[in-house]
Amino acid sequence: MGFKGLLFDVDGVLVDSEVFIAEAAAAMFAELYGVKVEVSEFSPFVGTGENQYLGGVADARGIGIDLATAKDHTYELYFRVIRGRMREVPGAKALVRACRLAGIKTAIATSADKKKLDANLAEIGLEEADFDAVVTGLDVERKKPWPDIYIEAARRIGLAPADCLVVEDAVAGIQAGRAAGASCAGITTTFPAELLVSSGAAACFPDLSTLSPYALGK
Repeated sequence: MGFKGLLFDVDGVLVDSEVFIAEAAAAMFAELYGVKVEVSEFSPFVGTGENQYLGGVADARGIGIDLATAKDHTYELYFRVIRGRMREVPGAKALVRACRLAGIKTAIATSADKKKLDANLAEIGLEEADFDAVVTGLDVERKKPWPDIYIEAARRIGLAPADCLVVEDAVAGIQAGRAAGASCAGITTTFPAELLVSSGAAACFPDLSTLSPYALGK
């Protein structure tokens, strides 16, 4: 293995957040548009960023939404529901800090907006300074499953994607990492291992504590 860099998605990888954003998004559709949306309807759009997460469901349902307003309201609800409820994926903080001690570069590569990232990290006691680089959905035009965010994350830590391990919970993220030329490890917080492996994950783990030896080459 011998990875020189780890490129982390955030939602479902560092933080156990997918249930909360689905809860907030469903509440937004109910409050702004009077439509009951099941949380399962968001699953095809996990990992693609909030524009597609909300817009994809709206398109599938034939609901005309103002995306900027819908996203702002979803974030307001999300920041409220995560307070005191958000938890790290087991082993998240320990792995990030172990990488720094081992001289392994780390980067965040999340399709989410920066304000969501900052709220997520704050809830689990991490901050952007704990990573060598941070790339959000605002930094790239094409979101996952396009490879752009992982190519940019590797560039910012001075490595080729081939020297990095992408850590993802979503099909779109695994596809993005593989398209960038990186190895991928799946975390089964959101999708089953079989689906992540069929999407290109080289290995799957239930959380970051079990991933740690693989990522650190131990």
